[in-house]
Amino acid sequence: MAVNITEFVERLKEAYRQWDAPVITLMAGIGATPFEVLIATLLSLRTKDEVTAVAARRLFDVANTPEGLLALGEKEVARLIYPVGFYPTKAGRIMQISTLILEKYEGVVPDDLDELLTLPGVGRKTANLVLVEGYKKDAICVDTHVHRISNRIGYVKTKNADATEMALRNKLPKKYWVIYNEILVAFGQVVCRPVSPHCSTCPVADLCPKVGVTKHR
Repeated sequence: MAVNITEFVERLKEAYRQWDAPVITLMAGIGATPFEVLIATLLSLRTKDEVTAVAARRLFDVANTPEGLLALGEKEVARLIYPVGFYPTKAGRIMQISTLILEKYEGVVPDDLDELLTLPGVGRKTANLVLVEGYKKDAICVDTHVHRISNRIGYVKTKNADATEMALRNKLPKKYWVIYNEILVAFGQVVCRPVSPHCSTCPVADLCPKVGVTKHR
């Protein structure tokens, strides 16, 4: 069956009030700058939200601008962001990005997808999330949850996150672009888990064809 995407998203928007928002969304909601969104998103890669939240807060309490982070130096940044995944590599990326933003963009994070993608370590997921949460621009951020769930409900049939993003750009109503990642990440963390999803308590179970699901609770 073809999922009714409008009913799917609207129901999840209602249910979403019961779940924790993704960490980057929470930070943006309390006034994080585009630079903070960018750095926090880099920290979040392959790292749990609760670890990202603590590490980002610890770092930004000391320095939250390109100038400030460069003044700290790579070793101190690495110490402050530990234990996020790949923290030594991420500290180096933060130094490179801070330098580029100062030298090429006069200290302002670009609000253009193609420009963001030129920054070291910034892929499409990170770039789109900066546009959505940092600049409130229409963009589609596709992480593992968005990719998995979009395929599970049969809305797209894609092999990877980049292909899912392109399919959603062509198909998803633009009014849902900004909210789609936010609600699907929370939904994927709490209900629509990768293995054995909680279909018995899912608010959209009757809309979902459960593509690829062999076991559920």
